Amino acid sequence: MLSAGRLGAVLRGTRAPSSSTVARRCLRVSASRPAADESERPAEPPHAFDRALLEFLVCPLSKKPLRYEASTNELINDELGIAYPVIDGIPNMIPQAARMMAHQNKKQEDTEQH
Repeated sequence: MLSAGRLGAVLRGTRAPSSSTVARRCLRVSASRPAADESERPAEPPHAFDRALLEFLVCPLSKKPLRYEASTNELINDELGIAYPVIDGIPNMIPQAARMMAHQNKKQEDTEQH
């Protein structure tokens, strides 16, 4: 077991990498890994929503899966009738940022079910 003085000396001797060093390492690693299906994927705008995230994202309120609506650039929870905005490719999943959807969608679903 290290004494407090010895532990302090060991810790003082180690230095955490600077944030620029960490950023360079991350960039180097991400640049060296080509996407598995890069040739199959069509060119996307730089800040497009990655639909693969839908596999992992759920509504923070209901914990149910969401669907992406490209025309409005939103993630939709049909069950609750709310839409979360996607800004620069990043979903804003804060419930206060969501908008209530029009009741027409619910009426439309009801007529489809009957």
